[in-house]
Amino acid sequence: MALNRTRQQSGTARVEQDVMRGATVLITGAARGMGELYARRAAREGAAAIALWDIDTERAEVLAAELAQTPATVRGGSSPRVRVFDVNVADREAILRGVAETRSELGDPDILINNAGIVRGALFWEHDAERDIELTMRINTLGPMWLTRAVLPAMIADTSRPKRILNIASAAGTLANPRMSVYASSKWAMIGWAESLRLELESEGHRHVAVTTFCPSFISTGMFAGARGPLMTPIMTPPQAVRAAWNGMLAGTPMVLKPLTVKLAMAFRGVLPTRAWDIVAGRVFRVYSSMDKFTGRGE
Repeated sequence: MALNRTRQQSGTARVEQDVMRGATVLITGAARGMGELYARRAAREGAAAIALWDIDTERAEVLAAELAQTPATVRGGSSPRVRVFDVNVADREAILRGVAETRSELGDPDILINNAGIVRGALFWEHDAERDIELTMRINTLGPMWLTRAVLPAMIADTSRPKRILNIASAAGTLANPRMSVYASSKWAMIGWAESLRLELESEGHRHVAVTTFCPSFISTGMFAGARGPLMTPIMTPPQAVRAAWNGMLAGTPMVLKPLTVKLAMAFRGVLPTRAWDIVAGRVFRVYSSMDKFTGRGE
């Protein structure tokens, strides 16, 4: 049994390595933070081409120049081709143009990382309808849908290699929380869409395309500056979060929830009456006060 388990683990490792080696990778929000870390991992692990999508093209160009000189650590790997694309993922037409340009220069993406996102933390009635509500939904939810819809047919058609879609959602998309109504709704929608897409691909026999949704609690990227992690929920560092999401994506894991307390909170919320959960979440886990001192980056 031990020998069989070792063989299975070895086989899994080879499959996961084959996912990235020689792949064309498209990353949104790629110029900084977790997007930058995903790009660096793709370069190290043998990606043939990397498309950096961001509106901060100056910063993205600096990263691209560095990645183009990054040798892959896998056997037979070489430095990737890297291109920067100025794409506003809140704009559907811009996304379609970006897909056409990416396809022209690098080919169809084998791996899509829907990483770009924004957060607005305030009472719902304090949100500006256009700058907060509509923009959050466009960037966090509609953008990933539009982009995935544009690249998915080619992913489905090409069965020569594994394909991956990684959606960066949030634990906020699993539990309601004061001062996160708009952000949480954008991530709830992303999770529902991504899980439905995963099931559709499986039911239609397109199992070479795997969808992974990452639902982390707070990450110290600066987006959630001032927020306080709930009880027993440490704020993760970007490298910790990227490692968890990346490994889940390569393995084709449907959902990655980190840290463990995210799963625990979901379980409690699922079995407790709403008012009882309110008490547990508010007084015990302190979920409901986690955004009381939120400042964010101040965009």
